[in-house]
Amino acid sequence: MRPSGRDLSEMRPVSIETGFTKHAEGSCLIKIGDTHVLCTATIEDRVPPFIKGSGLGWVTAEYGMLPRATNTRMRREAASGKQGGRTVEIQRLIGRALRAGVDRVALGERQITVDCDVLQADGGTRCASITGGWVALRLAVNKLMKAGDVISDPLVDPVAAVSCGIYAGQPVLDLDYPEDSEAGVDGNFIMTGSGKLIEVQMSAEGSVFSRAQMDQLMELAKKGVSELVAAQKAATA
Repeated sequence: MRPSGRDLSEMRPVSIETGFTKHAEGSCLIKIGDTHVLCTATIEDRVPPFIKGSGLGWVTAEYGMLPRATNTRMRREAASGKQGGRTVEIQRLIGRALRAGVDRVALGERQITVDCDVLQADGGTRCASITGGWVALRLAVNKLMKAGDVISDPLVDPVAAVSCGIYAGQPVLDLDYPEDSEAGVDGNFIMTGSGKLIEVQMSAEGSVFSRAQMDQLMELAKKGVSELVAAQKAATA
C-alpha cells in the first residue's frame, strides 16, 4: 500500500556516519532513506547574554537546506537577506528538543551550537536533524569529558524524533515525501530514549483524526524512536 512498499510500522533504512567533517567537535551524516542531513556540533566558551553569569550552559541549533536538496532549486536564504519562517521555526524546534536531554548545570557556562544542513530531502528533515543533532552533540560532549572540562555527563537522556501520519486511511511510521505530501494527518514526535515526550506536532489537512488514531500514531512513534536511539547508541559507542 505504501509507495515504498514498506510495512505500516517499518522505518526507512537508517545510517549514521560519525566524524564526517574534520574541524567540528562532533559531526555525523545521518541518512534516513533518501533524506540526508549533515549535523555538526561546535563548542564555544561563551553563552547568550541572558544567561551569562548563571553557571548554566546552552545548546542551540541552526538549520538550512541546500538549493538542490529538493526536486527544484530553492534560492539560498542568504541571497534574500533573511531566513524564512519555516527555517526559523525548525531550528528553534531542534534547539529546544536537544536542550530537553541536557543537564545545563553539568554542562557549565559554555554553548554548543548544532548546525543541521539538509543535503537531500525526502520527508522528515526536521526529525532527521534532531536525531543526527543529538549524535553530533554526544560526540562533542565526549571530547569535553575526555579533556576533563566537565565533571559529570551533561547528557541525561538521548533525544530522537520521527514522523508518523495517516496515509490512505492507515497509520504509518516514518513518512517519506510521497506520503507526507498526500497524508490526511501527519505529525512529528520528539521523545527521549526513556520514552518521555518532548514535543508533539500533529495536524490534519483535508481530514480529521480520532483519539484512537492518535494513540496508534503514538505507539508507532515510540517504536520508531526506540530504533533511532539504538542507532544513535551504536554510532557513538
